Amino acid sequence: MQDFLWRNRSSLTEFVLLGFSSDTRINGTLFGVFLLLYLSTLLGNGLIITLIHMDSRLHTPMYFFLSILSILDMGYVTTTVPQMLVHLVCEKKTISYVGCVAQMYIFLMLGITESWLFAIMAYDRYVAICHPLRYKVIMSPLLRGSLVAFCGFWGITCALIYTVSAMILPYCGPNEINHFFCEVPAVLKLACTDTSLNDQVDFILGFILLLVPLSLIIVVYINIFAAILRIRSTQGRIKAFSTCVSHITVVTMFSIPCMVMYMRPGSESSPEEDKKLALFYNVISAFLNPIIYSLRNKDVKRAFLKVVGSSKGSG
Repeated sequence: MQDFLWRNRSSLTEFVLLGFSSDTRINGTLFGVFLLLYLSTLLGNGLIITLIHMDSRLHTPMYFFLSILSILDMGYVTTTVPQMLVHLVCEKKTISYVGCVAQMYIFLMLGITESWLFAIMAYDRYVAICHPLRYKVIMSPLLRGSLVAFCGFWGITCALIYTVSAMILPYCGPNEINHFFCEVPAVLKLACTDTSLNDQVDFILGFILLLVPLSLIIVVYINIFAAILRIRSTQGRIKAFSTCVSHITVVTMFSIPCMVMYMRPGSESSPEEDKKLALFYNVISAFLNPIIYSLRNKDVKRAFLKVVGSSKGSG
């Protein structure tokens, strides 16, 4: 398989990423906006990871999974945004064939892992609300580690299938990708052969990797809401429901654009629409995740104030 990829590489050694615009003024504005978003994403997710590590009250299964989500989001944006920023200010907007393959694979691996992690986080909320007394026993460190490894396994294997099925196709020119990074649907448009089989593979994988986790999340939340309605006190119902709202919001922002991108035939896609969708589930989603979780979360706020207070006290 590696020999096949290298033979392909000999016929086309690099791709050109067209990005958003050829207007230097527009690109300058976009550079400032995306740089701010990128740095804010790293800061927000890095802060959540730090707070969870430093505050012993956050050493619970829910925050363990939240820290994994933050790590994935940081890797997710770092796979695409730094290169996009360079291309916004430089005339040369090329990426090598091998670099394109690597970017495609890493992006897919992190995205698929995150898709399954959302289902695991929903199960964690189910156990916390429906079995509160046995929560820490059920969600043991061994189970938590196994569930994260399960998500990683799906990411590593399915990203490999996606990438190989796309990159074994012949690419003999043109080499201009109408996108800001090497995403499968955009790259497939350059293939010198029929890609209908790839559309079928993408749909099947999209079903497994997006609709199956989403279906599990829906089933879990039906059970959660049924349990919440059985709680007698209004305050108890509100507290239980509020712990779910952040997760539901984040899942919706990530899953719907991904389904539109990966589960429709390539012939029906629009490059400009694809770029907007990719921006949403890649850059915007990763930027908003720490904000959504921290704004609605008293534990995270308390941990932040504690760290700020101790730093001021030591200063």
